Amino acid sequence: MSEERITNLEIKLSFTEDLIEKLNETIYKQQQQIEFLYRELKAIKEQAGSGGGGGSSKDEIPPHY
Repeated sequence: MSEERITNLEIKLSFTEDLIEKLNETIYKQQQQIEFLYRELKAIKEQAGSGGGGGSSKDEIPPHY
């Protein structure tokens, strides 16, 4: 009975190790995506700030006012 129990625990451990590895890969990929998106957002903000003209078209009063 003890031998079977040890075998079952080893199987569960193996599946758990595989799951942890997959989760680590997922977290790594998500961190890469977050960093990419952060750089993109920073570049967009810099473009908007250096666009000149003072403000965006959303900030302007429509011509019918």
